[in-house]
Amino acid sequence: MSRPIEHDGNLFRRKATKFWWMRYRERDGTLRRESTFTADWQEAQKKLRERLHARDGNILNVVRKGESLAFGQWAETFMENYSKPPFRTHKTHVANLRAVKHLNRTFASRTLANLTADDIELYLRTRLRQQIRITSRFGTREGKRIVKPTTIHQELRVLRRILNVAVRKKLLPSNPCSGVEFPVAVRGLFRPHYVSWSEQQCIEQHAPRYLRNVVRIITETGLRVYKELLSMKNEQVDLANAVVWIPDSKTPNGVGEVPLTKLAVQAFRDQIALSGQGEYLFPSEQSATGYQYSLRTSWRLTLKRAKIPYFRIYDLRSTYATRLSAGGVADEWVTQLLRQGDSQVFKRYSQMKLKMQREALGKINRQANEMTAQTPVLENESFGTVLAQL
Repeated sequence: MSRPIEHDGNLFRRKATKFWWMRYRERDGTLRRESTFTADWQEAQKKLRERLHARDGNILNVVRKGESLAFGQWAETFMENYSKPPFRTHKTHVANLRAVKHLNRTFASRTLANLTADDIELYLRTRLRQQIRITSRFGTREGKRIVKPTTIHQELRVLRRILNVAVRKKLLPSNPCSGVEFPVAVRGLFRPHYVSWSEQQCIEQHAPRYLRNVVRIITETGLRVYKELLSMKNEQVDLANAVVWIPDSKTPNGVGEVPLTKLAVQAFRDQIALSGQGEYLFPSEQSATGYQYSLRTSWRLTLKRAKIPYFRIYDLRSTYATRLSAGGVADEWVTQLLRQGDSQVFKRYSQMKLKMQREALGKINRQANEMTAQTPVLENESFGTVLAQL
């Protein structure tokens, strides 16, 4: 940081204007005069101090550029250059479009530099009181239900991502979302559902053949369903060596070879026979990409036929991690098998269920401090609900 210049700056009035003006010198000594756009002397002093702090920190150009760039303009740039594939999946891009549509209604004309944490929190509280809007062929109307907090929380996450890119591009000195606290407790986020072996068998019995293979592959390999599995080509599968090659993934750690269990090899072999001579492992004539784009409808109907409460198909990946952890695999190895760069992410996937915990409590030896040479020692039993299929 450069040495502060003596007599940094001051405020003054101009004729025929109610706003305070500020006078200060650039790092090279050039004298600058700018309007503070406020008649409040305290606010004007605050803006002058911010200008001087930005000058001494060599980020004055950043502040000026952010002051002239509207949020709507930057959001459009973000969606075009940082939201579309290959930076994000098409599914994520569609979700970003929905969020930006609501964000632009409030912030489109606001400049990036003028966005504050208070403005964002006010937006969140307003959205929490709004009703959902239903679009049909007859037009748009308001529904009876209030917008879910999870939906608004997703909008906050998209806004944070947009402003984070602005910070990296030197358009903002800091992200105002860092000072925002979500007004309500959001439940249901990052709560994986563990699928027991009996529940998995029930799902497979009521699922179409291709979906049965999807369930078996994910629970045996932990592949990401949309980014890695559905877009997989036949040439990526090497059944002779029991591995599949992942050339593109959500994170750099996801790229590489994934080992296969015997059940996974059999599921891949069955799907290859089902897919025919096409290029993709899960082909689709209705999709422009050439492979199945979504499993949402078939997954929901399968769970309904199996009479199992709905849960995300992505939770099959959580089941894979939980089974490895409960089988005694070290956390470091589970993180590598999940192909995650951060070991903290593993905690979101591995969730010991109550039944597994009760089985562990059933192994308590209440005579541990009273055992003699004649006391028979019972052998520990393994978890009956985990890895029984292996």
